Amino acid sequence: MTSIRNLFAVAICMTSLGLLAFAQGAKSATPPRITTAEAKNHIGELVTVCGTAIDSKVGDPGLAGHGKPVTIDLDEPQPKPVFYFVTFGAKPGGFKEAQETIAAFQGKQVCVTGNIEAGVGSVPFIFALDRTKIKAQAASK
Repeated sequence: MTSIRNLFAVAICMTSLGLLAFAQGAKSATPPRITTAEAKNHIGELVTVCGTAIDSKVGDPGLAGHGKPVTIDLDEPQPKPVFYFVTFGAKPGGFKEAQETIAAFQGKQVCVTGNIEAGVGSVPFIFALDRTKIKAQAASK
């Protein structure tokens, strides 16, 4: 009877380790890269959305330890944005740090990775608290 219990325990451990390894493999896979126009079809999915940062605004109030939220529209400005992401200044602070964040992305090709959510008016967005998930390149001329 003890050997059956041991065999059962080993089988459960092996199954758990296999599932854990599979989950780690799935997390390390590169998310698909999509355009801002395609984002509305990927709500709830982990993707990388790329477009040109053309409009931005600083929100109020700030989030403790992060500063003021900065919303950046990609490809289309207000009043009819197609996609945006929300991030914070590079360091906790006020309006100055938020303006530095805007300057880092404005007019550049930007790719942001994260889970797409449906925002106000069903405009898709990514909440990018981790700034390492945002990559900017100089705009092509």
